[in-house]
This record gives sequence, structure tokens and C-alpha cells, in this order.
Amino acid sequence: MLTMIRDIAAHVGKEVKLGGWLYNKRSSGKIQFLQIRDGSGFIQGVLVKSQVSPEVWEKANQLTQESSLYVRGTVRQDDRAPSGYELDVTDIEIIQVADEYPIALKEHGVEFLMDHRHLWIRSPRQQAILRIRAEIIHAIQDYLNHNGFTLVDPPVLTPSSCEGTTTLFHTKYFDEDAYLTQSGQLYMEAAAMALGRVYSFGPTFRAEKSKTRRHLIEFWMIEPEMAFVDHEGNMKIQEELVSHVVQHVLNHCRRELETIGRDIAPLEKVKPPFPRITYDEAVELLKKEGFEFEWGEDFGAPHETKIAESFDRPVFITHYPTEIKAFYMKPDPNRPEVVLGADLIAPEGYGEIIGGSQRIDDPQLLEQRFQEHNLPREAYQWYMDLRKYGTVPHSGFGLGLERTVAWICGLDHVRETIPFPRMLNRLYP
Repeated sequence: MLTMIRDIAAHVGKEVKLGGWLYNKRSSGKIQFLQIRDGSGFIQGVLVKSQVSPEVWEKANQLTQESSLYVRGTVRQDDRAPSGYELDVTDIEIIQVADEYPIALKEHGVEFLMDHRHLWIRSPRQQAILRIRAEIIHAIQDYLNHNGFTLVDPPVLTPSSCEGTTTLFHTKYFDEDAYLTQSGQLYMEAAAMALGRVYSFGPTFRAEKSKTRRHLIEFWMIEPEMAFVDHEGNMKIQEELVSHVVQHVLNHCRRELETIGRDIAPLEKVKPPFPRITYDEAVELLKKEGFEFEWGEDFGAPHETKIAESFDRPVFITHYPTEIKAFYMKPDPNRPEVVLGADLIAPEGYGEIIGGSQRIDDPQLLEQRFQEHNLPREAYQWYMDLRKYGTVPHSGFGLGLERTVAWICGLDHVRETIPFPRMLNRLYP
């Protein structure tokens, strides 16, 4: 029975057998130090020449970086060790002596590492990021599942675009045109009319020829939709969700956050309520800071960063101009030129992580929007039906997983937030 390194504390003073890979090795002549990883953690194995057979000593000499092995030894507590424990090795069974490993323990260029992403994810930093990603997913689903939401899976192949844009991946569905989904939102609205509160979690695709540090071609979205929830209620759920996720990561991923060198002080401030400013107020703020900006324009990354600098936690920017937002967003009845929607901007320059709004529930207004946006009525007839058969006030939002991971981890680029990123010039590996 193999012991996992993560459980090693329960075996102090006992002999265990580990299965793993050699991360690194060093020797001081009569002692060899083997850094072993097994996917659950790292531990240093100490091999003393006078205490093992010549055969075991020679096996240790043969080991190269990323060689796979079984190792037996006695667990010893050692406060000087990074994990707090070491393994006094008594026996080694080599599974494979690895070929010369491409990613030696030195600095490498980003493109080289991306070409070897299938191997790069073995490094301590990349492991830590992927573990944090997994905990973020767990925390999101935990919050939603415990607050009355039902997980619903929308299709990946769709006959039309959610937002009526041109950034679609086209394919053939037998004799029909089809597209890879940009969002499951419209289908979630249908599900909300059946189940009340729902969410989807899955991949989305946008054929945007963008090379910024915030953009991926394939990315994962969490998209809740809620019947009988208005704009204010929508924002309240968003801030509760984001706060829950951040606090969960702080409570469950301290070691991983230390591994990647994340300053957790900004994260500790992420608690509701989040500040709210209107689009109008944001425009005035930018002008005071010296930006040339006209009402009706959309915010870019520099604008979002400057706005976020005024706050110590995520900030909602509300009431964007109707003209620059998606066709399904409900206009403010008191001021139809702006919508009952908001973007949630993460601090520290990470930009928008959530976009949300109250949805149009009036069938006549939705019909008007179809015409204004030149959307094909036949492709959206089912969506119109939702307003004909028991329409109700409803709201929803989309949270970008990779941007959220980048912010919580403090990463410079979203390419490290997903196991195998798909970017403008990268489809391999």
C-alpha cells in the first residue's frame, strides 16, 4: 500500500512506501538527497551510504531528473525541511530512468516552456496554480449548490451567437451552419424559467485576435441565471460568491499561495459589501486622472486598472450605456440610455472578472432589440418564447474562471491559469 506525501505527517517513525518522480538530486559524497514528488506533495529522501546496500546506493546514482521510482524509508520529523518531514531511505525500486529532461532546473523562456507545457505543469509553481484553480472551482460550486442553484449543462454547439458578435468559430453540423459557444447564458435563461436558480460551468470559445495578458481563445465560464432577481439582488449574489471563493482559497491554499509568492494582504480585504460606482462616475474619475475619454466609449484595460486603484477590493461599475452592451440587457426604466447591469473589476490591475445584468423581460422590447442588432429571428425564436410564456424579472452574470485565477494567484498572464492554454498563436500541445 502506497503512502501519499500529503499524508506523511501521520506516519512519523514508521516505514512507508512512496511512488513518485525524482524532482532533483544532490550529493555530499556519502549522503544523497533525493527530492521526490508524487503529485500530492514533495519530500526529501536522505540516503546514507553506510546504511544501505551497495545496490541501493548505485540505483540512486542512476536516477535522473523525472525518473520514476518506488522508495521505502522511515518518516522523520525535521523542522528544517520545507515540508517539515524527511524520509530516511532504505530501498529504491526504479520504474524508469528518464531520458535527459528538457526542462532542467534553470531559467527558460516562456515560449520554450509553453512548447513543453505538458512537462512544465510538473513544476512546483505550476502545480500550485492548478491546485488553486481546482479549489476556486470547488468553492464556486460549493457556494452555488448551497444557495439553491442547480447545475445545468448548455450545448457547446449552437446555431447562433449569444451576443450577436462576429467572433465565432464556425463549423458544419451536417448540412447546417453551427458555432462553438461563446456563452451558455441564453440557455441558462430557459433553464431558470424551469428551475428558478441555475448555473452552467463549461468551456467557451471566442475567435478574438487578441494577444493581451487577459485573453484566451478557449476559456471556462461560470454563468448563473436567476428568476425573480433584480439588478441589486444580482450584485449582492456576485459579491457574496467572490468573497466566499477568496476566503476559501485563503483557508485551504496557504502553502500553494506561498509557493507562488502571492502577497495575501490584498486578498484578506475581499469581503462584502463591494463599492459601487456608476459608469458616469467612472468617466469623471478618468477625466480627473488625465484620460481623454468620451461618454459612450467602453473601458479598456488601462481605464479599468486606473478605476480599480481607487478601491481596496473589487468594485462594481454600474449603468453602462445601452449602446455598448449586449442586446438582452434591460434598460433602466428611469434612464433608458443606460442598462441595469454591472461589471465587477478586480483590484491590482486584473480588470473585469464578472459581467452581469438584469435581462429584458418585456417581449416587445426584446423584439425591438432583435431588429436593432439585425439578429435572425428564426435562430432566436425559442429565446423569444421565454417572454411569451410566463415572463418574469430575471438576472444573471458570467464569471471568467481564468481571469479570476490570475487575480487570486497574482499572475502576470492568464496562460498559466489553465492546464493547456489556447491562444491566438498556440494550439500545441
